Amino acid sequence: MVFLRRDPADDGERRIEGALVYLRHPDVKDFQEWAELRSRSRAFLTPWEPTWAEDELSKAAFRYRVRRYLQDIDDGRAYPYFMFSRADHRLVGGATLSQVRRGAAQAATLGYWIGAPHQNRGYTTDAVRTIVHYAFEDLNLHRVEAACQPENHASQAVLRKAGFEHEGRARAYLRINGAWRDHLLFGRTRPEDAKPAPSRPGSPGEAPQ
Repeated sequence: MVFLRRDPADDGERRIEGALVYLRHPDVKDFQEWAELRSRSRAFLTPWEPTWAEDELSKAAFRYRVRRYLQDIDDGRAYPYFMFSRADHRLVGGATLSQVRRGAAQAATLGYWIGAPHQNRGYTTDAVRTIVHYAFEDLNLHRVEAACQPENHASQAVLRKAGFEHEGRARAYLRINGAWRDHLLFGRTRPEDAKPAPSRPGSPGEAPQ
């Protein structure tokens, strides 16, 4: 399935199509809409995110963020996307594949956020499913990992709906909202890679012939 399409509402930029949302890389022209949505969602988002900087919502900080995003994309380290409603092209959130590891791992870490006015509409689940499909089919990754706080039941539900499995708990895993907090760890493997390789003679649990 081809996910990358030209966006008729966005000067021919390429985007990843979902059922309810589409994803495209952030652009400096998104600043006003992004700043307004993040400002309106501050109380909703801050319990689950690193402490916001004093200039978090400034135009200068946003421009720097976009430059860093573009560099990460060019280097293949991360793939940040903004999430837009297909119905009205409004910015509703974001999703990022970061910490991309190639070599033997072929894995990435998934993070995402949804603006408070747009929660409980299925946007986040659709975006997660879409970006994970992109990770497997277009980036040829083997595994996508995610983590969320034990109290974040909504995020856990999103991950389970998107096919992730709960794999464990990490103590004091990330510094969130000013404190080191435990996180539940989730993972999803590309379906065709899920079956374990057959054991070789002499491997643990198998007697040599």
